[in-house]
Amino acid sequence: MSITIKLGQLAEFLGATLRGDKDKDITGLATLEEAGPGQISFLAKPQYRKYLVDTQAAAVLLKPADADGYTGDALLVPDPYLAYARISHFFDPKPKSSAGVHPTAVIAEDAQVDPAASIGAFAVIESGALIAANVTIGAHCFIGARSEIGEGGWLAPRVTLYHDVRIGKRVVIQSGAVLGGEGFGFVNDKGVWQKFAQIGGVTLGDDVEIGVNTAIDRGALSDTRIGNGVKLDNQIHIAHNVQIGDHTAMAACVGISGSAKIGKHCMLAGGVGLVGHIDICDGVYITGMTMVTHSITEPGSYSSGTAMQPSAEWRKSAARLRKIDDMARRLQKLEKAVETVTCADNRSSDG
Repeated sequence: MSITIKLGQLAEFLGATLRGDKDKDITGLATLEEAGPGQISFLAKPQYRKYLVDTQAAAVLLKPADADGYTGDALLVPDPYLAYARISHFFDPKPKSSAGVHPTAVIAEDAQVDPAASIGAFAVIESGALIAANVTIGAHCFIGARSEIGEGGWLAPRVTLYHDVRIGKRVVIQSGAVLGGEGFGFVNDKGVWQKFAQIGGVTLGDDVEIGVNTAIDRGALSDTRIGNGVKLDNQIHIAHNVQIGDHTAMAACVGISGSAKIGKHCMLAGGVGLVGHIDICDGVYITGMTMVTHSITEPGSYSSGTAMQPSAEWRKSAARLRKIDDMARRLQKLEKAVETVTCADNRSSDG
């Protein structure tokens, strides 16, 4: 798919200051290093400024302070990275689906599908489901009984929604994601695991994005809840009864145990793990591979684990770590010995 837009149109869309030819055709986006004629680029971080002088880009998104000395066409904006994000959608090659139902789709008689929705090949929509206007459901998706998808939702091929999953407006769900699977709920009875039914559902707010192969389990009693604007990367697991506040984002391979509550505007980097039944307040940033074992009540950045070292140094550190209890006991003995000597010296000087 080929798209052409005038540089002046992009300036107007962004509210940017145009420096250059407003009628120049822009046909795509690229990095400063790789951009060619017709493509627009951006300078978001100082370390990439070295590519600005020789870039072949048709125009560059720049902060006013970074524009000095650059003679090419530019759009001056407060935040070039944000501006890039906003205009990227003009050049998105993702195919657009036409409204209608593919003849191989299977739809229950009492399911409600808006005429403006697009239902792909071999999709299954079960009894009582509700599909709003301008929803796209890709091939081989499964929409369970009584599930609801709000206006403008987009489901890639092979998304699975179990029964009683309620999704807000403009939600994006990538392939392989499963929403509403049974939570991990068992009780041990004399050495034998007894299962209890997961009778809650899953509720997603508006503008949520769910990555490839991410799983969100249904609640044991009440719904597992994902707030407005939440962004979840690939291969994340959200266990039963979890609650995630508005505009929180999580990178790949995060695991959230059951009944954990995460506040608004939090960020969890890749591989973070949370134990169950803890609360994370608003505005918390948790660095990669951190294991969170208790509630966090103050906003800020939190970390755990051991950072990378050369292997030989890491082995030495690990060996020292195994000796830390013995070292602590020896230190306590030394402290007591020093204290004894100090007290004796004080008594001698007093005498």
